[in-house]
Amino acid sequence: MQRVRMSLPYFKDFDWKAEVVTIDPQFADIVKDELLLQSIPSDIKIHTVKALSKKWTSKMGLGSIALRSLWFYKQKVNRIVKEQKFDLIYFSTTQFPVLTLGAYWKKRFNIPYVIDMQDPWHSDYYRDKPKEQQPPKYWLSYRLNKYLEPIAMKQVGGLISVSANYIEDLKNRYPQIKHVPEAVITFGAFDPDTGIADDNKNIFKPLLNPEFKNIVYVGRGGIDMHKAIVPVFQALQKALKDQPEVFNKIKLYFIGTSYAAAGKGVATILPLAKKYNVENNVIELTDRISYYHTLVILQQADALFVPGSDDPKYSASKIYPYLLMKKPLLTIFNKNSSAIKILQEYGVKHNYSYNLQGLDQYILQFFTTVIEGNNMVDYNPAAFEKYSAKKMAQRQTELFDKTINGEN
Repeated sequence: MQRVRMSLPYFKDFDWKAEVVTIDPQFADIVKDELLLQSIPSDIKIHTVKALSKKWTSKMGLGSIALRSLWFYKQKVNRIVKEQKFDLIYFSTTQFPVLTLGAYWKKRFNIPYVIDMQDPWHSDYYRDKPKEQQPPKYWLSYRLNKYLEPIAMKQVGGLISVSANYIEDLKNRYPQIKHVPEAVITFGAFDPDTGIADDNKNIFKPLLNPEFKNIVYVGRGGIDMHKAIVPVFQALQKALKDQPEVFNKIKLYFIGTSYAAAGKGVATILPLAKKYNVENNVIELTDRISYYHTLVILQQADALFVPGSDDPKYSASKIYPYLLMKKPLLTIFNKNSSAIKILQEYGVKHNYSYNLQGLDQYILQFFTTVIEGNNMVDYNPAAFEKYSAKKMAQRQTELFDKTINGEN
């Protein structure tokens, strides 16, 4: 959703007119944020679709909004494309089962389609992991994904992804799409969001304690991020032992770490903090918060932290809102993650891989910077231009043009 939302204001600059088909909010059980509508141009036509009620489908173990809405998407888009001409259908969502409709619409209406892979769909990443580390209903979802992904990829006309690895995996898995146009496009930095957040900051519940130096991460947790978080907790443990009167001023916040319904999330970071005896300086809030609430919290923080997954293919699309804040930022990723290079282009000082020699000392330097109150950072303006939402929208439309013109 965020990819399209940030691109809609700019598509027309590159000769593309977009209409959006999305779920009627009343059928979605995610955290809702009405402020998101403020960033969408008023001339964009938005169609909404229904979904089967989760109240009934959950009794059969069917909670996925993608599966509950699939038939309604099919019927709605059928009507729309019969009424007017469209050159392209663009899927940009992690609700993957909906992507299977691309092959159906290509066959019935001869409209090419592009898929934006923001996350892996069918993946073996969790197959050798203990059951407690696997996502809910992994046995079923793994087999469903293995069946549905080939349907969606069979006739795809173009591929966009935040990671080159995702595209490479797909083209290796499906030789018939080897020559379709492709583009690796990260999420962009969307400047208007910071203004919207600032204008509405008073409507959100405060989460930070202003009596401390607050370092904030907002996003999912999980065991796969422990390798990036452990060095931070180890450095904090040492700092508290050596200078407790100084480093007890630090609070590390991990917010929105679970995808579970409000109040039902299982902490994945706090148990790790307890292992390193830093739990008094770590707060984990598993409940998700809305996008603009996230931005307000980032604005209110003294410093920011982004841990990456141990999966080398992981690309943290969330880094751009953090960079827009221009605050001290600590980032720790797998050494092969594409995020490290992007952060280097911005000039992020504390940007590391989790197996870097002497990492604890660099993290202590970051803590010291935060305590001393050096809260504003200047990043490379050329990087802001290169990774702006407008530039990312332009690159999407270039891929669209190649797709409809049959170019490689």
